[in-house]
Amino acid sequence: MSFIPIKKEIREQIMHRIKVDGVPAAQAAREHGVSKSTVYSWIERDTASQVSIAEYSRLKRQNQGLYELVGKLTHELDKQKRGKLPR
Repeated sequence: MSFIPIKKEIREQIMHRIKVDGVPAAQAAREHGVSKSTVYSWIERDTASQVSIAEYSRLKRQNQGLYELVGKLTHELDKQKRGKLPR
């Protein structure tokens, strides 16, 4: 396999999608035709003294899922309360 340099703009776009949008690194790599190991090396280099991007992305997705769950549960409780109130 030969080495093909990746443009800075592509690298920045991939890293933005991972950091900000919460896209899994493997998915971003696949969609941009870059190897997973390359993307993971970028992440490792960029986060040497920070919380890892992978951990941040995982927590961000988990948090979003929890917000959705709380919203659904709140909606169900409201429906139940309305059904039990005398009219």
